[in-house]
Amino acid sequence: MSDGLRVAVVARAVYPLHGYGGLERHVYDLVRHLDAAAIDVTLITRRPSAQPDHEQVPFGSRVNLITIPYRTFPFAGRKGTTILDRSTAYPLFGERAGRAAWELVKQGRIDIVHGLGASVLGYARRRARVAAPLVMNPQGLEEFGATDPARARAKRAAYLPLRRAVLTCARAADRVIATDRALEPTVLHHLRIPAEKVRVVPNAIDLDTIDAATHPEDAARVRHGARLGRDDVVLLSVGRIEANKGFRTLLDALSALDAHGSALTGNWKWVLVGDGPQRRSLESAITQARLAEHVLMPGRLPDADLHAWYAAATLFVHPTLYEGSSLVTLEAMAHRLPVVASNAGGLPDKVKQGINGWLVEPGQPDALAAAVSGALGQPRERLRAMGEAGRRIVEQEFAWPAVTRQLLDVYRELIR
Repeated sequence: MSDGLRVAVVARAVYPLHGYGGLERHVYDLVRHLDAAAIDVTLITRRPSAQPDHEQVPFGSRVNLITIPYRTFPFAGRKGTTILDRSTAYPLFGERAGRAAWELVKQGRIDIVHGLGASVLGYARRRARVAAPLVMNPQGLEEFGATDPARARAKRAAYLPLRRAVLTCARAADRVIATDRALEPTVLHHLRIPAEKVRVVPNAIDLDTIDAATHPEDAARVRHGARLGRDDVVLLSVGRIEANKGFRTLLDALSALDAHGSALTGNWKWVLVGDGPQRRSLESAITQARLAEHVLMPGRLPDADLHAWYAAATLFVHPTLYEGSSLVTLEAMAHRLPVVASNAGGLPDKVKQGINGWLVEPGQPDALAAAVSGALGQPRERLRAMGEAGRRIVEQEFAWPAVTRQLLDVYRELIR
């Protein structure tokens, strides 16, 4: 039930106005599911390059869209400019967008402000002068080095303005969202806020959308295109091809398995969906390992093809070195895939050892090889049962209806 709640959601990006990244998808689904719960939502976000017709933006009938200019330098977002943009233009946008939310609260049109990262800075600075509570989701905490420890020291000075903006938002917030139980200590450490402020509300996925996009004939189509038989093993990984995703670790693990004839025999394939700056380096390493015939790297794929590979796979392998919440792992679980993943970030909240998958320490090829070999050594019935267990975990904890109920509980707690 909505209780007549009116919520302002403030974010720097949302699908389909600003691309299709993790933040964009999260905000899009958040707004749509609040609308489905009969919540009146005002979405405050940055202006796209072409101003959309509100009637053509598929957020929901109860959603009001307000766009704010995002002023930055020419060619921002290209390689080498991302940190500079996020430490200059982003906090300035957060000041303007947060101030817009504050004006709505002053006018009595908003009951709760829900901010993503520094996008709500202007409201945080004025929070003490109005009554509407502030809920803040700090996202991946990249500016603190939480998602990239190896480069944290190099980024620290460049990210200083953004860190200050995020800290201002967190300290002004009435509740701060941790997206996984395993990440709660990270949120407390970096944001230096009282533990009683933090509530765990997971990132979620839309099962209806995934199920509608999944068709058995598509799985058969991609297997046929890769010259794979129905029973040939497909190891699937999905993600941006960069060092922190651990794909080189997985390659080393597969090389060891192939060299010893363990678990991987016949016409098996590792399918890596995604693209990124380490692609050429990884391709060269695959060639040197003499595994090119067993590796398929189709790049970024349309949704239909991505879901086809989820449906076609035998096992999902996520060898990341460090991680936030990992929506791709949830997508694999939604497709009833057993999972081998790193014991990093929020993954222990999702992958339960021996129930729906296996966890290994990050960056350890031998441990990863043992886990993959052990998984593929299981009877097919056992793997199917583990896949079903993963689907149940998603339905109960990480699907949008369940997560929306948790979020509404946080809102109502603050209103009371």
